[in-house]
Amino acid sequence: MRTLREEPETPKPGDPLFDNVQNLLVGSNPQAAQSALKQASREGFSTHLLQTDLQGEAREVGKSIAKNLRQILQTGKPVTRPFCLVAGGETTVTIRGNGRGGRNQELALAAVPDLAGLADVMLVTLATDGEDGPTDAAGAVVTAETLKQGQKLDLFPQTFLDNNDAYHYFDPLGDLLKPGPTGTNVNDLTFIFGF
Repeated sequence: MRTLREEPETPKPGDPLFDNVQNLLVGSNPQAAQSALKQASREGFSTHLLQTDLQGEAREVGKSIAKNLRQILQTGKPVTRPFCLVAGGETTVTIRGNGRGGRNQELALAAVPDLAGLADVMLVTLATDGEDGPTDAAGAVVTAETLKQGQKLDLFPQTFLDNNDAYHYFDPLGDLLKPGPTGTNVNDLTFIFGF
């Protein structure tokens, strides 16, 4: 049995171990976001990049995105329908409960009440690696009808948000995205559509 003192020191910059190491960046969140915008444009959507440095509490970011969407719908700026807005980055979740989910599912769940009643809109948020938190879902989809559909099943967003249990809110609705592992990871992407 080896003790900790016998383990070699962590290599430092300049260590000869790194002489034959080469790193090549082949993808990034901004590249993924720009590719998504190009495809959305080809599909006939007006497009706009919101940002690629999303961070902070997922539940707060979800509310902020919904508020931003309401403003766009009221003003028609910076895009008009049909549109696709894209945001990227990586939010965080402060664990308060013992539910299941991940940052994308929590962001989506926080947006449910604010998107209720907004005609012809959809929020899609996902982890680009196909796995959001310790679940088999990459994220979730929210529409103007999500709140109403949940209430029909006695599912109330705040109850699930309080328990960090977005997975069990979206699963009965069939609104989880489950693409499986993608083999890549360039943080998260959020899409906001207005049809």
